[in-house]
Amino acid sequence: MSIDAITAVDDSAATALTEEEIFGAHQGGKLSVTTTAPLSNKRDLSIAYTPGVAEVSRAIHKQPELARTLTWAERLVVVVSDGTAVLGLGNIGASASLPVMEGKSALFKTFGDLDSIPLVLNTSDVDEIVETLVRLRPSFGAVNLEDIAAPRCFELEEKLIEALDCPVMHDDQHGTAVVALAALTNAAKVTGRALDSLRVVVSGAGAAGIAVAEILLAAGTSDVVLLDSKGVINSTRADLAGDSTSKKADIAGRSNPRRVTGGPAEALAGADVFIGVSSSKLEEAHLALMNQDAIVFALSNPDPEVLPEVAVKYAAVVATGRSDFPNQINNVLAFPGIFRGALDAGARRITPAMKLAAARAIAELASEDLSADYIVPSPLDPRVAPAVTAAVAAAAEAK
Repeated sequence: MSIDAITAVDDSAATALTEEEIFGAHQGGKLSVTTTAPLSNKRDLSIAYTPGVAEVSRAIHKQPELARTLTWAERLVVVVSDGTAVLGLGNIGASASLPVMEGKSALFKTFGDLDSIPLVLNTSDVDEIVETLVRLRPSFGAVNLEDIAAPRCFELEEKLIEALDCPVMHDDQHGTAVVALAALTNAAKVTGRALDSLRVVVSGAGAAGIAVAEILLAAGTSDVVLLDSKGVINSTRADLAGDSTSKKADIAGRSNPRRVTGGPAEALAGADVFIGVSSSKLEEAHLALMNQDAIVFALSNPDPEVLPEVAVKYAAVVATGRSDFPNQINNVLAFPGIFRGALDAGARRITPAMKLAAARAIAELASEDLSADYIVPSPLDPRVAPAVTAAVAAAAEAK
Protein backbone atom coordinates (compact mmCIF):
# COMPACT_ATOMS: atom_id res chain seq x y z
CA MET A 1 0.00 0.00 0.00
CA SER A 2 1.36 3.43 -0.91
CA ILE A 3 1.70 6.28 1.58
CA ASP A 4 -1.02 8.18 -0.33
CA ALA A 5 -3.37 5.22 -0.05
CA ILE A 6 -2.69 4.89 3.67
CA THR A 7 -3.33 8.60 4.16
CA ALA A 8 -6.63 8.26 2.32
CA VAL A 9 -7.62 5.45 4.69
CA ASP A 10 -6.54 7.52 7.69
CA ASP A 11 -8.61 10.50 6.53
CA SER A 12 -11.79 8.46 6.90
CA ALA A 13 -11.24 8.41 10.67
CA ALA A 14 -12.06 12.12 10.79
CA THR A 15 -15.72 11.39 9.96
CA ALA A 16 -17.90 11.81 13.06
CA LEU A 17 -18.76 8.51 14.73
CA THR A 18 -22.37 7.78 15.61
CA GLU A 19 -23.58 6.03 18.75
CA GLU A 20 -25.46 3.52 16.60
CA GLU A 21 -22.27 2.70 14.68
CA ILE A 22 -20.19 2.30 17.84
CA PHE A 23 -22.59 0.13 19.82
CA GLY A 24 -23.55 -1.88 16.75
CA ALA A 25 -19.92 -2.85 16.20
CA HIS A 26 -19.62 -4.07 19.80
CA GLN A 27 -22.73 -6.24 19.91
CA GLY A 28 -21.61 -9.68 21.08
CA GLY A 29 -18.03 -8.44 21.48
CA LYS A 30 -15.30 -8.05 18.88
CA LEU A 31 -13.66 -11.50 19.06
CA SER A 32 -14.44 -15.09 18.15
CA VAL A 33 -12.53 -18.38 18.06
CA THR A 34 -12.13 -20.20 14.76
CA THR A 35 -10.75 -23.68 14.13
CA THR A 36 -7.60 -24.42 12.15
CA ALA A 37 -8.41 -28.13 11.74
CA PRO A 38 -11.26 -29.35 9.50
CA LEU A 39 -14.30 -30.86 11.24
CA SER A 40 -16.45 -31.88 8.30
CA ASN A 41 -16.68 -35.66 8.84
CA LYS A 42 -16.14 -38.41 11.43
CA ARG A 43 -12.50 -38.87 10.49
CA ASP A 44 -11.81 -35.17 11.03
CA LEU A 45 -13.53 -35.39 14.42
CA SER A 46 -11.49 -38.45 15.37
CA ILE A 47 -8.25 -36.64 14.53
CA ALA A 48 -9.04 -33.28 16.12
CA TYR A 49 -10.77 -34.75 19.17
CA THR A 50 -11.24 -38.25 20.51
CA PRO A 51 -9.57 -40.69 20.04
CA GLY A 52 -6.75 -38.93 18.14
CA VAL A 53 -6.21 -36.09 20.58
CA ALA A 54 -5.29 -38.58 23.30
CA GLU A 55 -2.12 -39.47 21.38
CA VAL A 56 -1.10 -35.81 21.41
CA SER A 57 -1.81 -35.47 25.14
CA ARG A 58 0.26 -38.60 25.88
CA ALA A 59 3.14 -37.22 23.84
CA ILE A 60 3.08 -33.89 25.70
CA HIS A 61 2.90 -35.74 29.03
CA LYS A 62 6.13 -37.55 28.12
CA GLN A 63 7.79 -34.51 26.52
CA PRO A 64 6.28 -31.27 27.92
CA GLU A 65 8.23 -29.14 25.43
CA LEU A 66 6.01 -30.52 22.64
CA ALA A 67 3.23 -28.23 23.91
CA ARG A 68 5.08 -25.41 22.17
CA THR A 69 4.37 -26.88 18.75
CA LEU A 70 1.30 -29.05 19.32
CA THR A 71 -0.88 -26.40 21.02
CA TRP A 72 -1.48 -22.71 20.45
CA ALA A 73 -0.22 -21.71 23.92
CA GLU A 74 3.29 -20.56 22.97
CA ARG A 75 1.84 -18.18 20.33
CA LEU A 76 -1.03 -16.92 22.47
CA VAL A 77 -0.88 -13.48 24.11
CA VAL A 78 -3.10 -12.75 27.10
CA VAL A 79 -4.15 -9.10 27.47
CA VAL A 80 -4.42 -8.62 31.22
CA SER A 81 -6.07 -5.73 33.06
CA ASP A 82 -7.62 -4.94 36.42
CA GLY A 83 -9.49 -1.98 34.94
CA THR A 84 -7.84 0.64 37.15
CA ALA A 85 -6.52 3.03 34.47
CA VAL A 86 -8.61 2.50 31.35
CA LEU A 87 -7.95 5.01 28.56
CA GLY A 88 -8.96 8.39 29.97
CA LEU A 89 -11.75 6.85 32.05
CA GLY A 90 -9.76 5.93 35.17
CA ASN A 91 -10.69 3.11 37.53
CA ILE A 92 -13.83 1.70 35.90
CA GLY A 93 -13.37 -1.94 36.88
CA ALA A 94 -12.70 -5.21 35.12
CA SER A 95 -15.99 -5.67 33.25
CA ALA A 96 -16.02 -2.14 31.86
CA SER A 97 -12.42 -2.58 30.71
CA LEU A 98 -13.25 -5.71 28.69
CA PRO A 99 -14.27 -3.90 25.45
CA VAL A 100 -10.86 -2.21 25.44
CA MET A 101 -9.03 -5.49 26.01
CA GLU A 102 -11.06 -7.14 23.24
CA GLY A 103 -9.94 -4.30 20.98
CA LYS A 104 -6.34 -4.88 21.96
CA SER A 105 -6.64 -8.56 21.10
CA ALA A 106 -8.15 -7.63 17.74
CA LEU A 107 -5.13 -5.39 17.07
CA PHE A 108 -2.74 -8.23 17.91
CA LYS A 109 -4.41 -10.44 15.33
CA THR A 110 -4.76 -7.76 12.65
CA PHE A 111 -1.31 -6.23 12.88
CA GLY A 112 0.85 -9.01 14.37
CA ASP A 113 -1.01 -12.13 13.26
CA LEU A 114 -0.92 -13.32 16.87
CA ASP A 115 -3.83 -15.00 18.61
CA SER A 116 -4.78 -13.18 21.77
CA ILE A 117 -7.45 -13.32 24.46
CA PRO A 118 -8.47 -10.66 26.99
CA LEU A 119 -8.20 -11.60 30.65
CA VAL A 120 -9.72 -9.06 33.06
CA LEU A 121 -9.40 -9.71 36.77
CA ASN A 122 -11.60 -8.70 39.70
CA THR A 123 -8.62 -7.86 41.87
CA SER A 124 -6.11 -5.04 42.08
CA ASP A 125 -3.81 -6.91 44.44
CA VAL A 126 -0.42 -7.35 42.76
CA ASP A 127 0.36 -10.68 44.39
CA GLU A 128 -3.07 -12.09 43.54
CA ILE A 129 -2.64 -11.12 39.88
CA VAL A 130 0.83 -12.68 39.81
CA GLU A 131 -0.45 -15.88 41.43
CA THR A 132 -3.34 -16.06 38.95
CA LEU A 133 -1.06 -15.75 35.94
CA VAL A 134 1.48 -18.21 37.32
CA ARG A 135 -1.30 -20.78 37.67
CA LEU A 136 -2.51 -20.06 34.13
CA ARG A 137 0.97 -20.13 32.58
CA PRO A 138 0.47 -23.43 30.65
CA SER A 139 -2.33 -21.72 28.68
CA PHE A 140 -0.41 -18.80 27.13
CA GLY A 141 2.93 -17.68 25.71
CA ALA A 142 3.15 -13.97 26.56
CA VAL A 143 1.52 -11.33 28.76
CA ASN A 144 0.49 -7.86 27.61
CA LEU A 145 -0.40 -5.82 30.70
CA GLU A 146 -2.88 -3.07 29.94
CA ASP A 147 -4.52 -0.13 31.69
CA ILE A 148 -3.14 -0.85 35.17
CA ALA A 149 -2.68 2.21 37.36
CA ALA A 150 0.69 3.48 38.56
CA PRO A 151 2.55 2.87 40.76
CA ARG A 152 1.22 -0.72 41.06
CA CYS A 153 1.90 -1.33 37.36
CA PHE A 154 5.65 -1.07 37.97
CA GLU A 155 5.63 -3.61 40.79
CA LEU A 156 3.31 -5.94 38.89
CA GLU A 157 5.43 -5.97 35.74
CA GLU A 158 8.63 -6.55 37.70
CA LYS A 159 7.13 -9.44 39.70
CA LEU A 160 5.64 -11.09 36.63
CA ILE A 161 8.92 -10.88 34.73
CA GLU A 162 10.57 -12.73 37.61
CA ALA A 163 7.76 -15.25 38.08
CA LEU A 164 7.09 -16.18 34.45
CA ASP A 165 9.39 -17.68 31.83
CA CYS A 166 7.79 -15.76 28.96
CA PRO A 167 7.66 -12.23 27.50
CA VAL A 168 5.83 -9.71 29.71
CA MET A 169 5.28 -6.05 28.87
CA HIS A 170 3.04 -3.27 30.15
CA ASP A 171 2.16 -1.59 26.87
CA ASP A 172 1.00 1.66 28.45
CA GLN A 173 4.59 2.11 29.58
CA HIS A 174 6.81 0.64 26.92
CA GLY A 175 4.68 0.82 23.79
CA THR A 176 4.25 4.55 24.34
CA ALA A 177 7.95 4.96 25.05
CA VAL A 178 9.07 3.07 21.94
CA VAL A 179 6.88 5.09 19.59
CA ALA A 180 7.78 8.37 21.32
CA LEU A 181 11.49 7.59 20.83
CA ALA A 182 10.93 6.75 17.16
CA ALA A 183 9.05 10.00 16.66
CA LEU A 184 11.64 12.06 18.53
CA THR A 185 14.46 10.49 16.51
CA ASN A 186 12.88 11.78 13.32
CA ALA A 187 11.72 15.09 14.78
CA ALA A 188 15.34 15.77 15.77
CA LYS A 189 16.38 15.13 12.15
CA VAL A 190 13.68 17.46 10.82
CA THR A 191 14.91 20.27 13.09
CA GLY A 192 18.61 19.61 12.45
CA ARG A 193 19.45 18.37 15.94
CA ALA A 194 21.20 15.33 17.35
CA LEU A 195 19.10 13.12 19.63
CA ASP A 196 21.71 13.14 22.38
CA SER A 197 21.89 16.95 22.41
CA LEU A 198 18.22 17.54 23.17
CA ARG A 199 16.88 19.08 26.34
CA VAL A 200 13.66 17.15 26.98
CA VAL A 201 10.82 17.84 29.42
CA VAL A 202 8.43 14.96 30.16
CA SER A 203 5.16 16.07 31.78
CA GLY A 204 3.74 13.17 33.73
CA ALA A 205 5.61 10.72 35.92
CA GLY A 206 3.22 7.81 35.81
CA ALA A 207 3.54 4.62 33.79
CA ALA A 208 4.15 6.27 30.40
CA GLY A 209 6.22 9.20 31.66
CA ILE A 210 8.71 7.05 33.57
CA ALA A 211 9.05 4.66 30.61
CA VAL A 212 9.59 7.53 28.15
CA ALA A 213 12.31 8.94 30.38
CA GLU A 214 13.93 5.51 30.73
CA ILE A 215 14.08 4.83 26.99
CA LEU A 216 15.40 8.33 26.22
CA LEU A 217 18.18 7.85 28.75
CA ALA A 218 18.95 4.44 27.22
CA ALA A 219 19.08 6.04 23.76
CA GLY A 220 21.66 8.59 24.90
CA THR A 221 19.49 11.63 25.65
CA SER A 222 20.82 12.54 29.07
CA ASP A 223 19.14 15.93 29.66
CA VAL A 224 15.67 14.70 30.61
CA VAL A 225 13.56 16.58 33.15
CA LEU A 226 10.33 15.08 34.49
CA LEU A 227 7.35 16.94 35.91
CA ASP A 228 4.61 15.61 38.14
CA SER A 229 1.75 17.38 39.91
CA LYS A 230 4.20 18.77 42.49
CA GLY A 231 6.69 20.16 39.96
CA VAL A 232 10.12 19.12 38.72
CA ILE A 233 11.34 15.75 39.93
CA ASN A 234 14.79 15.95 41.46
CA SER A 235 16.73 14.06 44.10
CA THR A 236 16.50 16.90 46.64
CA ARG A 237 12.71 17.12 46.68
CA ALA A 238 11.49 16.48 50.21
CA ASP A 239 8.88 13.90 49.28
CA LEU A 240 11.44 11.84 47.33
CA ALA A 241 14.60 12.24 49.39
CA GLY A 242 15.55 9.00 51.11
CA ASP A 243 12.91 6.95 49.29
CA SER A 244 14.80 4.03 47.79
CA THR A 245 11.72 2.16 46.58
CA SER A 246 9.73 4.50 44.35
CA LYS A 247 10.22 4.80 40.60
CA LYS A 248 10.19 8.59 40.90
CA ALA A 249 13.05 8.54 43.39
CA ASP A 250 14.99 6.17 41.16
CA ILE A 251 14.56 8.25 38.01
CA ALA A 252 15.34 11.43 39.97
CA GLY A 253 18.84 10.10 40.60
CA ARG A 254 19.44 9.39 36.89
CA SER A 255 17.82 12.37 35.16
CA ASN A 256 17.76 16.16 35.44
CA PRO A 257 21.55 16.63 35.19
CA ARG A 258 21.26 20.44 35.42
CA ARG A 259 19.41 20.08 38.75
CA VAL A 260 16.43 22.10 37.61
CA THR A 261 13.89 22.92 40.33
CA GLY A 262 10.49 24.58 40.30
CA GLY A 263 7.56 23.96 37.98
CA PRO A 264 6.70 23.95 34.28
CA ALA A 265 8.12 27.41 33.62
CA GLU A 266 11.53 26.54 35.04
CA ALA A 267 11.58 23.14 33.31
CA LEU A 268 10.62 24.51 29.88
CA ALA A 269 12.96 27.50 29.88
CA GLY A 270 15.48 26.70 27.12
CA ALA A 271 14.00 23.24 26.46
CA ASP A 272 14.00 21.71 22.98
CA VAL A 273 11.29 19.10 23.55
CA PHE A 274 8.03 18.81 25.47
CA ILE A 275 6.48 15.34 25.81
CA GLY A 276 3.11 15.33 27.55
CA VAL A 277 1.77 12.07 28.98
CA SER A 278 -0.55 13.46 31.62
CA SER A 279 -3.83 15.32 31.83
CA SER A 280 -2.09 18.59 32.75
CA LYS A 281 -2.52 21.49 30.37
CA LEU A 282 0.47 23.27 28.83
CA GLU A 283 0.13 27.03 29.03
CA GLU A 284 0.99 29.02 25.92
CA ALA A 285 3.22 31.30 27.97
CA HIS A 286 5.32 28.28 28.96
CA LEU A 287 5.58 27.16 25.34
CA ALA A 288 7.08 30.54 24.52
CA LEU A 289 9.96 29.80 26.92
CA MET A 290 11.21 26.90 24.80
CA ASN A 291 14.03 27.12 22.28
CA GLN A 292 13.38 28.06 18.68
CA ASP A 293 12.11 25.24 16.44
CA ALA A 294 10.83 23.36 19.47
CA ILE A 295 9.34 19.87 19.35
CA VAL A 296 6.00 19.32 21.10
CA PHE A 297 4.42 15.91 21.66
CA ALA A 298 1.05 16.48 23.41
CA LEU A 299 -0.01 12.87 23.83
CA SER A 300 -2.84 13.00 26.35
CA ASN A 301 -6.09 11.54 24.96
CA PRO A 302 -8.68 12.60 24.08
CA ASP A 303 -7.60 16.14 24.98
CA PRO A 304 -3.93 16.99 24.25
CA GLU A 305 -2.02 19.08 26.77
CA VAL A 306 -2.00 21.81 24.11
CA LEU A 307 -3.89 21.89 20.82
CA PRO A 308 -1.75 21.70 17.67
CA GLU A 309 -3.00 25.06 16.37
CA VAL A 310 -1.53 26.69 19.48
CA ALA A 311 1.65 24.58 19.57
CA VAL A 312 2.62 25.38 15.96
CA LYS A 313 3.07 29.03 16.89
CA TYR A 314 6.22 27.99 18.74
CA ALA A 315 7.09 24.47 17.59
CA ALA A 316 8.53 23.21 14.33
CA VAL A 317 7.18 19.67 14.90
CA VAL A 318 3.96 18.80 16.73
CA ALA A 319 2.56 15.34 17.49
CA THR A 320 -0.46 14.09 19.42
CA GLY A 321 -2.04 10.77 20.27
CA ARG A 322 -5.04 11.45 18.03
CA SER A 323 -5.76 10.18 14.55
CA ASP A 324 -7.30 13.46 13.35
CA PHE A 325 -4.02 15.39 13.58
CA PRO A 326 -0.69 14.73 11.84
CA ASN A 327 1.96 12.62 13.58
CA GLN A 328 -0.14 10.26 15.66
CA ILE A 329 1.94 8.60 18.38
CA ASN A 330 0.06 5.30 18.51
CA ASN A 331 1.11 2.21 20.46
CA VAL A 332 -0.13 -0.06 17.68
CA LEU A 333 3.05 0.87 15.81
CA ALA A 334 5.02 -1.01 18.45
CA PHE A 335 3.37 -3.73 20.50
CA PRO A 336 2.25 -6.23 17.81
CA GLY A 337 5.75 -6.38 16.32
CA ILE A 338 7.49 -6.40 19.70
CA PHE A 339 5.54 -9.43 20.91
CA ARG A 340 5.70 -11.16 17.54
CA GLY A 341 9.47 -10.65 17.36
CA ALA A 342 9.98 -11.88 20.91
CA LEU A 343 7.90 -15.01 20.29
CA ASP A 344 9.51 -15.68 16.90
CA ALA A 345 12.93 -15.60 18.56
CA GLY A 346 11.82 -17.75 21.50
CA ALA A 347 12.79 -14.93 23.89
CA ARG A 348 11.88 -15.30 27.54
CA ARG A 349 12.15 -11.55 28.20
CA ILE A 350 11.51 -8.28 26.36
CA THR A 351 14.75 -6.42 26.93
CA PRO A 352 15.72 -2.73 26.63
CA ALA A 353 17.75 -3.63 23.51
CA MET A 354 14.64 -5.08 21.88
CA LYS A 355 12.66 -1.91 22.63
CA LEU A 356 15.41 0.28 21.17
CA ALA A 357 15.49 -1.91 18.08
CA ALA A 358 11.72 -1.50 17.69
CA ALA A 359 12.03 2.28 17.91
CA ARG A 360 14.78 2.35 15.27
CA ALA A 361 12.71 0.20 12.91
CA ILE A 362 9.67 2.47 13.24
CA ALA A 363 11.77 5.60 12.71
CA GLU A 364 13.48 4.18 9.62
CA LEU A 365 10.15 3.50 7.90
CA ALA A 366 9.37 7.22 7.87
CA SER A 367 12.89 8.38 6.98
CA GLU A 368 12.48 8.52 3.20
CA ASP A 369 9.46 10.85 3.27
CA LEU A 370 10.42 12.70 6.44
CA SER A 371 8.79 16.08 7.09
CA ALA A 372 7.40 18.11 9.97
CA ASP A 373 4.02 16.45 9.41
CA TYR A 374 5.37 12.93 8.87
CA ILE A 375 7.77 11.71 11.54
CA VAL A 376 6.27 8.25 12.11
CA PRO A 377 4.47 5.89 9.72
CA SER A 378 0.71 5.49 9.84
CA PRO A 379 -0.64 2.86 12.23
CA LEU A 380 -2.23 1.31 9.13
CA ASP A 381 1.03 1.10 7.20
CA PRO A 382 1.43 -2.64 6.43
CA ARG A 383 5.22 -2.40 6.58
CA VAL A 384 5.34 -1.58 10.28
CA ALA A 385 4.66 -4.86 12.10
CA PRO A 386 6.98 -6.96 9.87
CA ALA A 387 9.80 -4.41 10.25
CA VAL A 388 9.43 -4.23 14.03
CA THR A 389 9.13 -8.02 14.27
CA ALA A 390 12.36 -8.55 12.35
CA ALA A 391 14.25 -5.91 14.34
CA VAL A 392 13.10 -7.24 17.72
CA ALA A 393 13.82 -10.86 16.78
CA ALA A 394 17.32 -9.90 15.61
CA ALA A 395 17.95 -8.00 18.87
CA ALA A 396 16.73 -11.00 20.89
CA GLU A 397 18.97 -13.42 19.01
CA ALA A 398 22.00 -11.12 19.27
CA LYS A 399 22.19 -11.23 23.05
